[in-house]
Amino acid sequence: MTGETTGEWQGWRTATEAALYGPDGFYRRPEGPAGHFRTSVHVSPLFAEAVARLLCRVDEALDRPARLDFVDMAAGRGELVTAVLAALPASVTARVRAYGVELADRPETLDTRIEWRTSPPPGITGLLFANEWLDNVPVDVAEVDGEGVARRVLVRRDGTERLGEPVGGAEARWLARWWPLPDEEGLRAEIGLPRDEAWAGAVSAVERGLAVAVDYAHSADSRPLFGTLTGFRAGRETAPVPDGSCDITAHVALDACAARGAMEASGSAEVCGGAEVRGGAEASEGVKARGSAEASGRVEASSGVEARGGAEARGGAKASGGPETREGAKASGGAVGGAGAGVSKGACTALNAAHDGSRARLLRQRDALRALGIAGARPALALATAQPAAYVRALASAGEAAELTAPGGLGDFGWLLQPVGIPDPLAG
Repeated sequence: MTGETTGEWQGWRTATEAALYGPDGFYRRPEGPAGHFRTSVHVSPLFAEAVARLLCRVDEALDRPARLDFVDMAAGRGELVTAVLAALPASVTARVRAYGVELADRPETLDTRIEWRTSPPPGITGLLFANEWLDNVPVDVAEVDGEGVARRVLVRRDGTERLGEPVGGAEARWLARWWPLPDEEGLRAEIGLPRDEAWAGAVSAVERGLAVAVDYAHSADSRPLFGTLTGFRAGRETAPVPDGSCDITAHVALDACAARGAMEASGSAEVCGGAEVRGGAEASEGVKARGSAEASGRVEASSGVEARGGAEARGGAKASGGPETREGAKASGGAVGGAGAGVSKGACTALNAAHDGSRARLLRQRDALRALGIAGARPALALATAQPAAYVRALASAGEAAELTAPGGLGDFGWLLQPVGIPDPLAG
């Protein structure tokens, strides 16, 4: 294979940025992300209804301001923001200013009420919601060599890899703090510092309200041994190849993001993961729809965030027996090497002790959705006799709710909640 087809050696972060968001990148393709995988948004309208209820709770906590912002980060083709507007009560909709934040062009048929941007607006008063955004913020990959040194993994456009220079500076300090690698050859980690910065930048855009990140996650006490970098194409998990033909994604260290975002919300200056971060950064400077950002607490333990999955880092994704949604592949299957995944209660408790700024909270999707009225309970059998059509509709809705909250699936996704100037709308 010639150098022209394989390309130069680059770190995974640079290669992924070009493959996903370059002029011919995966997320700029006309079919959009939904042409290759589903998210909770595509599983059921119940998800958007739950987000609409959350926005109404934020509205109440803000004492019903004249302008209520709803910001959909990594908006895809605007599916979530459109559905949330449709689900809101008319009295709330009249005050909502809706934004879709995405690098791709504005969809031609998008509701004219929705402003389309490549970065979040400054001074948000309301809800910033980032569903499966952070997993697509590109990161570099580190791998331990034969001498026990963590080195940056370099990759060509065809997916061929080799080890590069030792990881140093702020990235090495992030690894030491959040994903320490034993000196065993072949162990891998994704360096999550750009995601911490991106999340802190998003939180800094919120003047008053709530920032929420939803993703598949792991915590410091249960990191996968060989990382989680993988690809998705046409509903199937595949080897990650940075040529624009597939999605490239990796699980999120939500505990690290939580600590950094909480410091931003509290306006504190602190060293987190080796880089000093200060609150009060300009609201949305440098925060992109799917790229990285700059900026930077107390993280409150909830019921832990589980997420299972991850493809073998060097060998590529394991073959699937049939079409598979991105959700199913990411939320099930077990981490490679036997390491469990999930933000544990112990990890959250440790973060609580380390930061005393604004509260951030980690919880499972099933707990968050149940708090917002999505339970998945089967309808009473009596309804089948009295109102058969209503029973069928209720049964279908219960099935969708069950999928959104299922253990071992979407229900194990992590929700990171960062209130800014208001109480936690899901507390109590």
